[in-house]
Amino acid sequence: MSNRIYVALDTPDFDKAMAIATKVRHHVGGIKLGLEFFMANGRAGVRDMGDVGLPIFLDLKLHDIPNTVAKAIQALRPLEPAILTVHAAGGRAMMEDAKAAAPTGTKVVAVTMLTSLDDTDLVTTGVRGSAHDQVVRLTELAMESGVDGIVCSGAEVAAARKLWPKGFFVVPGVRPARSATRSASSPRAPRSMRGHRSSSWGGRSRRRKIPTSLHARSKRRCKAPRRLKTSSPRTCSGVQRAAKAQACACAEPWMPEQVRHDG
Repeated sequence: MSNRIYVALDTPDFDKAMAIATKVRHHVGGIKLGLEFFMANGRAGVRDMGDVGLPIFLDLKLHDIPNTVAKAIQALRPLEPAILTVHAAGGRAMMEDAKAAAPTGTKVVAVTMLTSLDDTDLVTTGVRGSAHDQVVRLTELAMESGVDGIVCSGAEVAAARKLWPKGFFVVPGVRPARSATRSASSPRAPRSMRGHRSSSWGGRSRRRKIPTSLHARSKRRCKAPRRLKTSSPRTCSGVQRAAKAQACACAEPWMPEQVRHDG
């Protein structure tokens, strides 16, 4: 994968998604279509987005019994997504069946733990240990199941990579340190990701009170797509000049001879 940035088109509005994809198509490696886009536009919408000429990351985070997930993925086979997500918490059998049902060439990656969750959430759902421990456990399970890689936050990617050196890692949403847009998930800046081969939405959420005025401003900002970039693509500057859009980065195993560019 020469360009590791995938632009996240998290909108149910097809025209808006197509407009953003068209603006950034020469600067990114692909587009990510999530659940809200899929529910609003279906397979036909995904197929039409393919006309942009970019690989598609279908981020549906499938989680059900193995047979149901396998059949759902079989129904998606004609779309031939470059990347498809399932939940690692669905278990080994589910991930095995998901990989078996996926088209040849589609990378199946397992979401370890949503970045909106923290240690307290784990306790309330009956999971022992920290968020870091849970990500490590699910990374090992995903590796054993035969899927291609995982999705994790920037806080855990180093530990996950150490456990799975040849894995494929997706770490959504790294923003430049100078970025004006911030969120509760404490996104990491690209330079803090040096030595890793992917970028991120950031670390675990930190729950804190936000002044009403600040919260209102934050909500207004969130209505517009955000500019994000990764730690190692070669075309970060192009994305910065493109339309404001959320992004996530996907990385092949890091090789020393590859050229790094922090933009």
